[in-house]
Amino acid sequence: MDLLRFITCGSVDDGKSTLIGRLLFDSQAVSSDILETIERQSRNMPDGSIDLSLLTDGLRSEREQGITIDVAYKYFTTPRRKFIIADAPGHVQYTRNMVTGASNADLAIILIDARHSVVEQTRRHSMIASLLGIPHVVVCVNKMDLLAYSENRFNEIVNEYQELAQTLHFKHIEFIPVSALAGDNVVEKSDNTPWYEGLPLLELLETVELKSDRNLADARFQVQYVIRPKNEELHDYRGYAGQIQSGIYKLGDKVTVFPSGLTSEITAIEVNQQQVQEAFAPQAVVLHLQDDLDISRGNTIAKSDNLPTVSQDLDAILCITDHSSLQVGSKLLLQHNSATVKSIVKDIYYQLDVNNYNKIENPETVKLNDLIKVRLRTAEPIAFDGYQKNRRTGAFILINENTGNTVAAGMME
Repeated sequence: MDLLRFITCGSVDDGKSTLIGRLLFDSQAVSSDILETIERQSRNMPDGSIDLSLLTDGLRSEREQGITIDVAYKYFTTPRRKFIIADAPGHVQYTRNMVTGASNADLAIILIDARHSVVEQTRRHSMIASLLGIPHVVVCVNKMDLLAYSENRFNEIVNEYQELAQTLHFKHIEFIPVSALAGDNVVEKSDNTPWYEGLPLLELLETVELKSDRNLADARFQVQYVIRPKNEELHDYRGYAGQIQSGIYKLGDKVTVFPSGLTSEITAIEVNQQQVQEAFAPQAVVLHLQDDLDISRGNTIAKSDNLPTVSQDLDAILCITDHSSLQVGSKLLLQHNSATVKSIVKDIYYQLDVNNYNKIENPETVKLNDLIKVRLRTAEPIAFDGYQKNRRTGAFILINENTGNTVAAGMME
Protein backbone atom coordinates (compact mmCIF):
# COMPACT_ATOMS: atom_id res chain seq x y z
CA MET A 1 0.00 0.00 0.00
CA ASP A 2 1.54 3.33 -1.06
CA LEU A 3 1.66 6.57 0.91
CA LEU A 4 0.32 10.00 -0.04
CA ARG A 5 1.64 13.04 1.81
CA PHE A 6 -0.51 16.12 1.36
CA ILE A 7 -0.83 19.58 2.83
CA THR A 8 -3.89 21.78 3.31
CA CYS A 9 -3.44 25.52 2.94
CA GLY A 10 -5.43 28.65 2.34
CA SER A 11 -6.54 31.87 3.94
CA VAL A 12 -7.39 32.18 7.63
CA ASP A 13 -10.92 30.89 8.37
CA ASP A 14 -11.25 29.19 4.97
CA GLY A 15 -11.94 25.95 6.86
CA LYS A 16 -8.71 23.94 6.52
CA SER A 17 -8.90 22.33 9.95
CA THR A 18 -12.63 21.66 9.56
CA LEU A 19 -12.02 20.00 6.18
CA ILE A 20 -9.39 17.67 7.66
CA GLY A 21 -11.65 16.95 10.61
CA ARG A 22 -14.52 16.10 8.23
CA LEU A 23 -12.20 13.90 6.17
CA LEU A 24 -11.08 11.98 9.27
CA PHE A 25 -14.55 11.82 10.81
CA ASP A 26 -16.48 10.69 7.73
CA SER A 27 -13.82 8.14 6.76
CA GLN A 28 -14.09 6.69 10.30
CA ALA A 29 -10.43 7.41 11.04
CA VAL A 30 -11.11 8.88 14.51
CA SER A 31 -10.76 6.63 17.54
CA SER A 32 -13.62 6.50 20.04
CA ASP A 33 -11.63 8.07 22.90
CA ILE A 34 -10.58 11.05 20.77
CA LEU A 35 -14.14 11.43 19.52
CA GLU A 36 -15.46 11.51 23.08
CA THR A 37 -12.93 14.19 23.99
CA ILE A 38 -13.86 16.33 20.98
CA GLU A 39 -17.56 15.96 21.79
CA ARG A 40 -16.96 17.27 25.32
CA GLN A 41 -14.95 20.20 24.01
CA SER A 42 -17.67 21.05 21.46
CA ARG A 43 -20.42 21.70 24.01
CA ASN A 44 -20.35 25.42 23.26
CA MET A 45 -21.19 24.93 19.59
CA PRO A 46 -24.48 26.80 18.97
CA ASP A 47 -26.19 23.98 17.08
CA GLY A 48 -24.81 21.21 19.29
CA SER A 49 -22.66 19.76 16.49
CA ILE A 50 -19.06 18.52 16.81
CA ASP A 51 -16.30 21.07 16.19
CA LEU A 52 -14.28 19.00 13.73
CA SER A 53 -11.44 21.53 13.57
CA LEU A 54 -10.39 20.42 17.07
CA LEU A 55 -9.08 17.19 15.53
CA THR A 56 -6.12 19.14 14.14
CA ASP A 57 -5.85 22.29 16.26
CA GLY A 58 -3.89 20.65 19.04
CA LEU A 59 -2.37 23.67 20.77
CA ARG A 60 -4.36 25.56 23.40
CA SER A 61 -3.16 28.93 22.08
CA GLU A 62 -4.45 28.00 18.62
CA ARG A 63 -7.90 27.20 19.97
CA GLU A 64 -8.07 30.44 21.92
CA GLN A 65 -7.17 32.49 18.83
CA GLY A 66 -9.18 30.37 16.42
CA ILE A 67 -6.24 29.87 14.07
CA THR A 68 -3.68 27.19 13.33
CA ILE A 69 -0.19 28.38 14.35
CA ASP A 70 2.06 25.36 13.96
CA VAL A 71 1.90 22.57 11.38
CA ALA A 72 -0.40 19.85 12.69
CA TYR A 73 0.24 16.35 11.30
CA LYS A 74 -2.41 13.64 11.16
CA TYR A 75 -2.19 10.07 9.91
CA PHE A 76 -4.95 7.84 8.60
CA THR A 77 -5.46 4.85 6.34
CA THR A 78 -8.17 3.66 3.98
CA PRO A 79 -8.31 0.28 2.25
CA ARG A 80 -6.66 1.88 -0.79
CA ARG A 81 -3.90 4.12 0.57
CA LYS A 82 -2.06 5.51 3.62
CA PHE A 83 -2.05 9.26 4.24
CA ILE A 84 -0.04 11.88 6.12
CA ILE A 85 -1.79 15.26 6.38
CA ALA A 86 -0.06 18.54 7.19
CA ASP A 87 -2.39 21.38 8.16
CA ALA A 88 -0.47 24.61 7.44
CA PRO A 89 -1.15 28.00 9.07
CA GLY A 90 -2.73 30.75 7.00
CA HIS A 91 -1.05 33.92 8.29
CA VAL A 92 1.83 35.46 6.34
CA GLN A 93 4.07 35.44 9.42
CA TYR A 94 3.97 31.62 9.40
CA THR A 95 5.30 31.18 5.86
CA ARG A 96 8.21 29.10 7.20
CA ASN A 97 5.69 26.70 8.78
CA MET A 98 4.06 26.10 5.42
CA VAL A 99 7.45 25.51 3.79
CA THR A 100 8.19 22.93 6.50
CA GLY A 101 4.85 21.19 6.04
CA ALA A 102 5.02 21.21 2.23
CA SER A 103 8.64 20.14 1.81
CA ASN A 104 7.79 16.45 1.36
CA ALA A 105 4.22 16.78 0.10
CA ASP A 106 2.99 15.00 -3.03
CA LEU A 107 -0.19 17.04 -3.21
CA ALA A 108 -1.53 20.37 -1.95
CA ILE A 109 -5.16 21.08 -1.10
CA ILE A 110 -5.75 24.81 -1.48
CA LEU A 111 -8.98 26.02 0.08
CA ILE A 112 -10.82 29.03 -1.29
CA ASP A 113 -13.82 30.55 0.48
CA ALA A 114 -16.57 30.67 -2.14
CA ARG A 115 -17.67 34.05 -0.76
CA HIS A 116 -14.23 35.68 -1.10
CA SER A 117 -12.62 34.03 -4.14
CA VAL A 118 -8.83 34.20 -4.71
CA VAL A 119 -7.11 36.35 -2.06
CA GLU A 120 -3.51 37.19 -1.14
CA GLN A 121 -3.02 34.05 0.97
CA THR A 122 -4.24 31.96 -1.97
CA ARG A 123 -1.59 33.50 -4.20
CA ARG A 124 1.10 33.14 -1.54
CA HIS A 125 0.37 29.50 -0.77
CA SER A 126 0.08 28.66 -4.46
CA MET A 127 3.46 30.22 -5.19
CA ILE A 128 5.12 28.37 -2.31
CA ALA A 129 3.56 25.09 -3.46
CA SER A 130 4.91 25.77 -6.95
CA LEU A 131 8.39 26.69 -5.65
CA LEU A 132 8.47 23.49 -3.61
CA GLY A 133 7.70 21.41 -6.68
CA ILE A 134 4.43 19.90 -5.44
CA PRO A 135 3.12 18.16 -8.57
CA HIS A 136 -0.58 17.86 -7.73
CA VAL A 137 -2.98 20.57 -6.57
CA VAL A 138 -6.61 20.18 -5.54
CA VAL A 139 -8.50 23.46 -5.24
CA CYS A 140 -11.43 23.00 -2.87
CA VAL A 141 -13.97 25.80 -3.19
CA ASN A 142 -15.35 25.67 0.34
CA LYS A 143 -18.52 26.95 2.03
CA MET A 144 -20.63 26.28 -1.05
CA ASP A 145 -23.59 25.75 1.29
CA LEU A 146 -23.55 29.48 2.09
CA LEU A 147 -24.09 30.29 -1.61
CA ALA A 148 -26.82 27.73 -2.27
CA TYR A 149 -24.29 25.52 -4.11
CA SER A 150 -24.09 27.95 -7.02
CA GLU A 151 -22.52 26.42 -10.12
CA ASN A 152 -21.91 29.87 -11.61
CA ARG A 153 -19.98 31.01 -8.54
CA PHE A 154 -17.88 27.83 -8.60
CA ASN A 155 -17.04 28.35 -12.28
CA GLU A 156 -16.05 31.97 -11.64
CA ILE A 157 -13.51 30.88 -9.03
CA VAL A 158 -12.20 28.07 -11.26
CA ASN A 159 -11.56 30.55 -14.08
CA GLU A 160 -9.87 33.03 -11.72
CA TYR A 161 -7.56 30.39 -10.26
CA GLN A 162 -6.69 28.95 -13.68
CA GLU A 163 -5.53 32.42 -14.73
CA LEU A 164 -3.32 32.53 -11.63
CA ALA A 165 -1.98 29.01 -12.27
CA GLN A 166 -0.66 29.98 -15.72
CA THR A 167 2.26 31.69 -13.98
CA LEU A 168 3.04 28.61 -11.87
CA HIS A 169 4.36 25.11 -12.64
CA PHE A 170 1.75 22.66 -11.45
CA LYS A 171 1.57 19.33 -13.21
CA HIS A 172 -2.05 18.57 -12.35
CA ILE A 173 -4.92 20.71 -10.95
CA GLU A 174 -8.39 19.56 -9.92
CA PHE A 175 -11.31 21.66 -8.65
CA ILE A 176 -13.97 20.42 -6.21
CA PRO A 177 -16.98 22.29 -4.77
CA VAL A 178 -17.21 21.37 -1.08
CA SER A 179 -18.76 22.23 2.24
CA ALA A 180 -16.36 21.06 4.94
CA LEU A 181 -18.94 21.84 7.61
CA ALA A 182 -21.75 19.90 5.96
CA GLY A 183 -19.55 17.22 4.37
CA ASP A 184 -20.50 17.86 0.74
CA ASN A 185 -18.08 16.18 -1.70
CA VAL A 186 -15.54 15.45 1.03
CA VAL A 187 -15.92 11.69 1.44
CA GLU A 188 -19.19 11.09 -0.42
CA LYS A 189 -20.54 12.66 -3.62
CA SER A 190 -23.10 15.33 -2.72
CA ASP A 191 -26.66 15.49 -4.03
CA ASN A 192 -26.47 19.27 -3.57
CA THR A 193 -24.08 19.61 -6.54
CA PRO A 194 -25.61 17.49 -9.32
CA TRP A 195 -23.78 19.65 -11.84
CA TYR A 196 -20.37 18.53 -10.52
CA GLU A 197 -19.17 15.46 -12.43
CA GLY A 198 -15.83 14.88 -10.70
CA LEU A 199 -14.80 12.73 -7.74
CA PRO A 200 -15.29 13.57 -4.06
CA LEU A 201 -12.10 14.63 -2.29
CA LEU A 202 -11.25 11.35 -0.56
CA GLU A 203 -11.67 9.26 -3.71
CA LEU A 204 -9.47 11.71 -5.60
CA LEU A 205 -6.80 11.42 -2.89
CA GLU A 206 -7.03 7.63 -3.06
CA THR A 207 -6.60 7.47 -6.81
CA VAL A 208 -4.19 10.29 -7.77
CA GLU A 209 -1.23 8.74 -9.62
CA LEU A 210 2.06 8.95 -7.71
CA LYS A 211 4.40 6.54 -9.48
CA SER A 212 4.93 8.90 -12.41
CA ASP A 213 6.10 11.60 -9.97
CA ARG A 214 9.14 9.60 -8.90
CA ASN A 215 12.39 10.53 -10.59
CA LEU A 216 13.64 7.20 -11.91
CA ALA A 217 15.79 8.76 -14.64
CA ASP A 218 18.56 10.36 -12.57
CA ALA A 219 20.34 7.78 -10.39
CA ARG A 220 21.49 9.50 -7.19
CA PHE A 221 22.75 7.84 -4.00
CA GLN A 222 24.34 9.63 -1.06
CA VAL A 223 26.40 7.63 1.42
CA GLN A 224 25.09 7.73 4.99
CA TYR A 225 27.41 5.16 6.51
CA VAL A 226 30.49 3.20 5.41
CA ILE A 227 30.25 -0.41 6.68
CA ARG A 228 33.61 -1.97 7.57
CA PRO A 229 33.18 -4.91 10.02
CA LYS A 230 36.92 -5.70 10.04
CA ASN A 231 36.49 -9.20 11.46
CA GLU A 232 37.85 -12.55 10.29
CA GLU A 233 34.60 -13.57 8.61
CA LEU A 234 34.17 -10.29 6.72
CA HIS A 235 37.75 -9.13 6.51
CA ASP A 236 37.47 -7.41 3.10
CA TYR A 237 33.84 -6.27 3.40
CA ARG A 238 33.27 -2.62 2.45
CA GLY A 239 29.69 -1.48 1.86
CA TYR A 240 28.18 1.97 1.38
CA ALA A 241 24.82 2.25 3.12
CA GLY A 242 22.11 4.82 2.42
CA GLN A 243 18.82 5.50 0.69
CA ILE A 244 18.55 5.77 -3.06
CA GLN A 245 17.36 9.35 -3.59
CA SER A 246 16.26 8.88 -7.19
CA GLY A 247 16.73 6.60 -10.16
CA ILE A 248 17.60 2.92 -10.50
CA TYR A 249 20.89 1.11 -9.79
CA LYS A 250 21.76 -2.25 -11.35
CA LEU A 251 24.54 -4.76 -10.90
CA GLY A 252 27.42 -3.84 -13.21
CA ASP A 253 26.53 -0.15 -13.52
CA LYS A 254 29.46 2.19 -14.12
CA VAL A 255 29.39 4.86 -11.42
CA THR A 256 31.21 8.08 -10.50
CA VAL A 257 31.82 9.20 -6.92
CA PHE A 258 31.64 12.87 -5.95
CA PRO A 259 33.23 15.17 -5.02
CA SER A 260 36.39 13.16 -5.97
CA GLY A 261 35.23 12.30 -9.51
CA LEU A 262 36.66 8.75 -9.24
CA THR A 263 34.93 5.97 -11.16
CA SER A 264 34.14 2.32 -10.44
CA GLU A 265 31.54 -0.38 -11.01
CA ILE A 266 28.77 -1.80 -8.80
CA THR A 267 29.65 -5.38 -7.87
CA ALA A 268 26.81 -6.05 -5.38
CA ILE A 269 23.55 -4.49 -4.16
CA GLU A 270 22.05 -5.47 -0.81
CA VAL A 271 18.44 -4.84 0.25
CA ASN A 272 17.44 -6.15 3.69
CA GLN A 273 20.72 -8.12 3.81
CA GLN A 274 19.79 -9.94 0.59
CA GLN A 275 21.69 -9.47 -2.66
CA VAL A 276 19.54 -8.22 -5.55
CA GLN A 277 20.11 -7.45 -9.21
CA GLU A 278 18.72 -3.91 -9.03
CA ALA A 279 17.26 -1.38 -6.61
CA PHE A 280 15.38 1.88 -7.01
CA ALA A 281 14.28 4.98 -5.09
CA PRO A 282 13.38 5.25 -2.27
CA GLN A 283 14.85 1.90 -1.16
CA ALA A 284 17.51 1.70 1.56
CA VAL A 285 20.48 -0.26 0.20
CA VAL A 286 24.11 -1.17 0.62
CA LEU A 287 26.25 -0.74 -2.51
CA HIS A 288 29.56 -2.51 -3.12
CA LEU A 289 32.07 -1.17 -5.63
CA GLN A 290 34.79 -2.94 -7.57
CA ASP A 291 37.55 -0.51 -6.54
CA ASP A 292 38.77 0.39 -3.07
CA LEU A 293 38.06 4.12 -3.19
CA ASP A 294 38.25 6.75 -0.47
CA ILE A 295 34.52 7.29 0.11
CA SER A 296 32.98 8.84 3.22
CA ARG A 297 29.61 9.96 4.59
CA GLY A 298 27.98 12.58 2.39
CA ASN A 299 29.68 11.48 -0.85
CA THR A 300 27.41 10.96 -3.85
CA ILE A 301 27.49 7.88 -6.09
CA ALA A 302 25.88 8.53 -9.50
CA LYS A 303 25.73 6.55 -12.71
CA SER A 304 28.52 7.70 -14.99
CA ASP A 305 26.23 8.27 -17.99
CA ASN A 306 24.01 10.71 -16.06
CA LEU A 307 25.92 13.04 -13.76
CA PRO A 308 24.70 15.71 -11.30
CA THR A 309 25.98 19.26 -11.18
CA VAL A 310 29.15 19.52 -9.05
CA SER A 311 30.10 22.98 -7.87
CA GLN A 312 31.13 25.20 -4.98
CA ASP A 313 28.96 28.07 -6.26
CA LEU A 314 25.22 27.59 -5.76
CA ASP A 315 22.29 29.77 -6.74
CA ALA A 316 19.26 29.02 -4.57
CA ILE A 317 15.93 30.25 -3.25
CA LEU A 318 15.90 30.48 0.56
CA CYS A 319 13.03 30.66 3.01
CA ILE A 320 14.31 32.32 6.18
CA THR A 321 13.33 30.21 9.21
CA ASP A 322 15.14 31.93 12.08
CA HIS A 323 15.13 35.36 13.76
CA SER A 324 18.88 35.74 13.34
CA SER A 325 19.99 38.08 10.57
CA LEU A 326 21.25 36.83 7.21
CA GLN A 327 23.34 39.09 5.02
CA VAL A 328 26.13 39.03 2.48
CA GLY A 329 29.15 37.56 4.25
CA SER A 330 27.14 35.38 6.65
CA LYS A 331 28.98 32.12 7.34
CA LEU A 332 26.76 29.06 7.79
CA LEU A 333 26.83 25.27 7.67
CA LEU A 334 25.10 23.88 4.59
CA GLN A 335 23.53 20.47 5.17
CA HIS A 336 22.67 18.64 1.98
CA ASN A 337 21.09 15.36 3.07
CA SER A 338 24.03 13.50 4.71
CA ALA A 339 26.67 15.99 3.60
CA THR A 340 27.61 19.01 5.74
CA VAL A 341 29.97 21.72 4.45
CA LYS A 342 30.86 25.26 5.45
CA SER A 343 29.41 28.02 3.27
CA ILE A 344 29.24 31.78 2.94
CA VAL A 345 26.55 34.05 1.45
CA LYS A 346 28.27 35.72 -1.51
CA ASP A 347 25.30 37.70 -2.85
CA ILE A 348 21.60 38.36 -2.25
CA TYR A 349 20.02 38.91 -5.66
CA TYR A 350 16.46 39.76 -4.68
CA GLN A 351 13.59 39.18 -2.28
CA LEU A 352 10.46 37.56 -3.67
CA ASP A 353 7.13 39.20 -2.78
CA VAL A 354 4.91 36.14 -2.50
CA ASN A 355 1.74 38.23 -2.55
CA ASN A 356 2.22 39.71 -6.02
CA TYR A 357 5.26 37.70 -7.31
CA ASN A 358 7.37 40.87 -7.73
CA LYS A 359 11.16 40.80 -7.23
CA ILE A 360 12.62 43.35 -4.81
CA GLU A 361 16.20 43.89 -5.96
CA ASN A 362 19.00 44.19 -3.36
CA PRO A 363 16.79 44.11 -0.24
CA GLU A 364 18.11 46.18 2.67
CA THR A 365 17.09 43.62 5.32
CA VAL A 366 16.22 39.94 5.32
CA LYS A 367 13.96 38.68 8.09
CA LEU A 368 12.02 35.66 9.28
CA ASN A 369 9.67 34.16 6.63
CA ASP A 370 11.25 36.09 3.72
CA LEU A 371 11.90 34.31 0.42
CA ILE A 372 15.14 35.39 -1.25
CA LYS A 373 17.44 34.33 -4.06
CA VAL A 374 21.13 34.08 -3.13
CA ARG A 375 24.54 32.94 -4.33
CA LEU A 376 26.36 30.64 -1.87
CA ARG A 377 29.99 29.54 -1.91
CA THR A 378 30.86 26.24 -0.21
CA ALA A 379 34.21 25.17 1.23
CA GLU A 380 34.24 22.09 -1.01
CA PRO A 381 32.21 21.02 -4.06
CA ILE A 382 28.86 19.31 -3.59
CA ALA A 383 26.88 17.20 -6.09
CA PHE A 384 23.30 18.34 -6.66
CA ASP A 385 20.46 18.78 -9.16
CA GLY A 386 18.13 21.72 -9.62
CA TYR A 387 15.20 21.44 -7.19
CA GLN A 388 12.56 21.46 -9.92
CA LYS A 389 14.34 18.52 -11.57
CA ASN A 390 15.00 16.49 -8.42
CA ARG A 391 13.48 17.51 -5.07
CA ARG A 392 15.59 15.01 -3.12
CA THR A 393 18.98 16.28 -4.32
CA GLY A 394 18.04 19.93 -4.81
CA ALA A 395 17.04 20.71 -1.21
CA PHE A 396 19.22 21.75 1.72
CA ILE A 397 19.20 23.72 4.97
CA LEU A 398 21.52 26.37 6.37
CA ILE A 399 22.56 26.11 10.02
CA ASN A 400 24.03 28.66 12.41
CA GLU A 401 27.22 26.93 13.54
CA ASN A 402 27.21 28.68 16.94
CA THR A 403 23.57 28.14 17.97
CA GLY A 404 22.67 25.05 15.94
CA ASN A 405 19.50 26.80 14.73
CA THR A 406 18.22 26.23 11.20
CA VAL A 407 18.52 29.65 9.55
CA ALA A 408 16.97 28.84 6.17
CA ALA A 409 15.57 26.11 3.97
CA GLY A 410 16.93 26.17 0.45
CA MET A 411 16.05 25.04 -3.06
CA MET A 412 18.87 24.94 -5.61
CA GLU A 413 18.41 26.32 -9.09
